[in-house]
Amino acid sequence: MQFLTFQLQAPLAAWGDVAVGQYRGSREYPGASALIGLLGAALGLQRDDEPAHAALRDGYAFAVGVISSGQLLRDYHTAQVPGRSDMKHRPHRTRRDELSLPRHMLNTILSTRDYRQDGAWAVAVQAHAGAPHGLVELAQALREPRFVLYLGRKCCPPAAPLAPKVLDAESAHAALATYLAAADPPATLRSLAWSDGVAAGLAPHLSTPRKDRLIRRRGWQFGDRTEHLALIHGVAHDD
Repeated sequence: MQFLTFQLQAPLAAWGDVAVGQYRGSREYPGASALIGLLGAALGLQRDDEPAHAALRDGYAFAVGVISSGQLLRDYHTAQVPGRSDMKHRPHRTRRDELSLPRHMLNTILSTRDYRQDGAWAVAVQAHAGAPHGLVELAQALREPRFVLYLGRKCCPPAAPLAPKVLDAESAHAALATYLAAADPPATLRSLAWSDGVAAGLAPHLSTPRKDRLIRRRGWQFGDRTEHLALIHGVAHDD
């Protein structure tokens, strides 16, 4: 079977987790929603194009190989936001709309965000029947993306080309092993995470729910999916 393989490297990456209050954590590797967003940006999809994002969600399954999860960086800062009562009956869609209120109506909040420093990952994409785009088409979009790509947040652009390749392999693990063996320098995986429906080629050591199944992109609504994880070399993180 065929897999689209590519790499993700950056000085900073942020792989969102469930957000509670003003804390924004980061997982050690990208989830399904992050990869759907990456492909959508490469293809030039508008954020409010719900049917197109749903087609990406239903058309592909992902396996993510961790080369290095990087070091944890915690950023502490303040931000200005209006109170909820002040925003009633005021249409707002952007950050600029929020800050258009008089200064005395803005409150200062404390915010904490986590990043991964100097991480490296490899991704294998497997297409389902009825997928909206062929893997070769996706590879070309990643080479020449319509919109700027970033690894989780806009301050996290890739540090290297994604170097996509479509490979024939028996499993996602085999496809990524072939891809990384040809890299310069060659690399190996420390762990592999995948969704249901992926021919992973490994038995999972752990299967857990992860709330990153895209439901509505416009409303930032996500549901649970089952994620499987297999350790390959050592532990799955560097912290």
